[in-house]
Amino acid sequence: MLIAGSRLIDAPVMGLQTGGELARTSAAVIDPRTLEIVAYELSGPLLNSHPSLLRIADVREFSDIGLIVDSSDEFVSPDDIIKLNDIYKLGFKLLGMQVIDTKKNKLGKIDGYTIETTGFVVQQLSVKRPLLKSFGDTHLLIHRTQITEINNSAIVVNSEVKKQTVVQTVQGAYHNPFRKNPNTQAEHVERD
Repeated sequence: MLIAGSRLIDAPVMGLQTGGELARTSAAVIDPRTLEIVAYELSGPLLNSHPSLLRIADVREFSDIGLIVDSSDEFVSPDDIIKLNDIYKLGFKLLGMQVIDTKKNKLGKIDGYTIETTGFVVQQLSVKRPLLKSFGDTHLLIHRTQITEINNSAIVVNSEVKKQTVVQTVQGAYHNPFRKNPNTQAEHVERD
């Protein structure tokens, strides 16, 4: 299922053990190499350490009421998991990043993204166009397959337009026996 990434920001994190809200998500921790959300940073009065993270692997279910986990024991500090700490220290923020194409043309800034909930992978980027380019279309949707590079300053997308050859019909290459030829007369049959 595809959902907007903003829907999971400030979403409640519910515990099965207590049946109540344990925390709220405040920011996504995104791996820039794969554009995969590996964890969510949490906020709330019941947290033992700050910052606290909820790994996506520890989410039992995603539903209309929020993210559901077993208990608050699922919350970790960034220092608890080395791989998660490395990604967290990168401080990669997808929102507000510049988007350019391979010809160095500025396309705009990211103002949203769409994720699929089975793997929490970013599928589409919503790009807000600059003022002068927004007269034709104010937003662009860029699929993850169009991304060629992610660096510290911008996301580079493919700018090449595939040229499609136009198939031209060949006149007189075949004869359709069911089409009447305009030059021929209908046959005349005499009856007695």
